[in-house]
Amino acid sequence: MQVPLQITIRDVPHSAALEAQIRERAARLETFHPRITSCRVTVEELRKHHHQGREFRVRLDLRVPGKELVVTRDHDEDVYVALRDAFDAAKRQLEDVVREMRGDVKAHPLPQHGTVARLFTDQGYGFIQTRDGRELYFSRENVMHPPFEHLAPGQEVQFVEEVAGEGLQAKRVTAGKHHPA
Repeated sequence: MQVPLQITIRDVPHSAALEAQIRERAARLETFHPRITSCRVTVEELRKHHHQGREFRVRLDLRVPGKELVVTRDHDEDVYVALRDAFDAAKRQLEDVVREMRGDVKAHPLPQHGTVARLFTDQGYGFIQTRDGRELYFSRENVMHPPFEHLAPGQEVQFVEEVAGEGLQAKRVTAGKHHPA
């Protein structure tokens, strides 16, 4: 870490074991993302009226290049369980950031809008005219709602354009009034 680990403990008796646990877990986070620039850990006992027993909150503020991650976990009775849960959640968020950086996160294509240009219901396919004037093939299997047989020429549809064996096609076709994004 570029900035040393910052630990704040409020309304909890200071314990060397608690601080050691925080330092160990914070060091382990660097195995999930090697470029953590700062980590602040706050542990506090919550004071609530009409609440029996103790309740603890652990908050982690992590910074990595381009992102700030915040995790908060509350737990009745056991500060170490709250600590474990908070660091486990931070680990999952760091793994997500790394997957995003590597490009492993799948980007979903945005739906497009058009109209049914021609239908060949007996053969199970048709063509959609896009807003820019192109025609895209689609088949019965590409229609999500309503059933293929209920489509009609001129009907407004929403679809996703994808590359298939024969070129560009309309997939995930749905009919009805859609508001363009």
